[in-house]
Amino acid sequence: MDAAASLLADLVAHGVRDVVVSPGSRSQALALAAVRLADEGHLRVHVRIDERVAGFTALGIARETQVPAAVICTSGTAVANLLPAVMEAFHSGVPLLLLTADRPPELRGVGANQATLQNGLFHPWVRDQVDAPVPGDGEWAGLAERAVAAAMGVRDVDALPGVAGPVHVNLPSREPLSGAFPEVRVTPGDTPVRRAADLFELARGPRTVVLAGADAGPDAEEIAYAGGWPLIAEIVSGARFGRQIVHGYRRLLAQEELGGRIERVVVLGHPTLSREATALLSRQDVDVVAVRRGGEGLNLNHRTRAVGAVTVAPGAADRAWLGAWLQASAAETVDLSENAPDPEGLASTDFAARREAVKAELDAVRRPLDRELLVDAVWRATWPHDRLVFGSSRLVRVADQVLGGKKVPVHANRGLAGIDGTIATATGIALASQAAGAPGVTRVLLGDLAFLHDVGALLLPPDEAEPRLQVIVGNDGGGTIFDALEVAASAPPADLDRAFYTPHTVRLEHLASAYGWEYQRVTTRTALDQALTTPRGGRQIIEVPLPR
Repeated sequence: MDAAASLLADLVAHGVRDVVVSPGSRSQALALAAVRLADEGHLRVHVRIDERVAGFTALGIARETQVPAAVICTSGTAVANLLPAVMEAFHSGVPLLLLTADRPPELRGVGANQATLQNGLFHPWVRDQVDAPVPGDGEWAGLAERAVAAAMGVRDVDALPGVAGPVHVNLPSREPLSGAFPEVRVTPGDTPVRRAADLFELARGPRTVVLAGADAGPDAEEIAYAGGWPLIAEIVSGARFGRQIVHGYRRLLAQEELGGRIERVVVLGHPTLSREATALLSRQDVDVVAVRRGGEGLNLNHRTRAVGAVTVAPGAADRAWLGAWLQASAAETVDLSENAPDPEGLASTDFAARREAVKAELDAVRRPLDRELLVDAVWRATWPHDRLVFGSSRLVRVADQVLGGKKVPVHANRGLAGIDGTIATATGIALASQAAGAPGVTRVLLGDLAFLHDVGALLLPPDEAEPRLQVIVGNDGGGTIFDALEVAASAPPADLDRAFYTPHTVRLEHLASAYGWEYQRVTTRTALDQALTTPRGGRQIIEVPLPR
């Protein structure tokens, strides 16, 4: 118990404030130490019965805070269930601490219960790993400092320091597995500060675009503005705003007079949402400069320059180049405002204006919701004090195609673009933002299969802080994202339906009731706008039926 208490106290001293616990026997000392420090106000503890959900909850917390969140679990298959979140954290550059309890060395490889090969299990996807000694055979002192430094990218674990990611600390123990809580001094501290990355200066001259992928953030807009270059920002980038944003970028990249003339691309984040962007980054005639954010560098053309940060050289911007893009962008803007309610018109004292507003409102009520209207409503309802999380569903691609510019905090698990753990990640984001004082709502927009894939994340302990979370499910009864893939044209319809669409008839309202969530089913734009802007409770599921 002494070693566990000291380790948790050291984590607090190095800036860790959130611990996600999945209960288990071998990890009982770690869990009890975490709860005791939470009772004393030093930690926030979140308990989840499912280790996969726990891993993604910690991932969401760390995404929002950019501070390592720790996951505690017992030995055996419990550890393996952390793998999806670990892989996502590695590829996205999210700091994460994996505190996995284990059997002592003498019980490994001899058929002991719940004992397997845990040390090195996450080797390809962690910034650092350590198999600690059994307390009494050695000390755990210094483990917290080492783990946090590696997770934050402070320790130079490869050629490019400053890249955050997951760290695995395997913690074996012998019986007795817990005891009386010792006196331990806790002095809260901060995470170590990363060394500023060396700046790569972007020279003037080449016809340049700035490409912002997932997790790029506002830096992409600042670089585009400083360089006077077009900004191509995916909807998940958090950079789709500003005067230089390019609308309809997929079509423009395919045009020879624009996309074909690009000589240099400055990449921030991880672009994943369009084949046109992937084709651009694969071109041998384009100079690609990529600011590295995750554990795996971007190098699709096998000649990409990886850098830690960029700055723009002094000089005049190429106004003709920027102007050509912005002129073409203006023609590509999608205007969905006619489908939104007109509160001013409805309240107008002018009879004609009010009549037209009422007519437009009735037309909107009669029109069934589609994907474009759904993503537009969610985008319009979300503001800088909110958080918006996109699942890796068909809806995020629709949003990327039709939504305009707006400066809002956006998150998405695009490191590996998987549908796993979306609700759990959003829950972590909601809890972290609320703990930091953010007054808004966290909205997660996802498809029905991504929702069903993470149903376990709906289970939350009644004695913990309730997240302000809206889960908006576009339900088209299966995986219609495959409509856009080659298989849709090659497979027989029956095989496509069975093996890819995976149709279902799940009643989401019953799931909501079972897990204690508020539920609404909406079929019109007016009802959707009302549901989004007037939350019924802390946790809400909004189901939007969509056509196949």
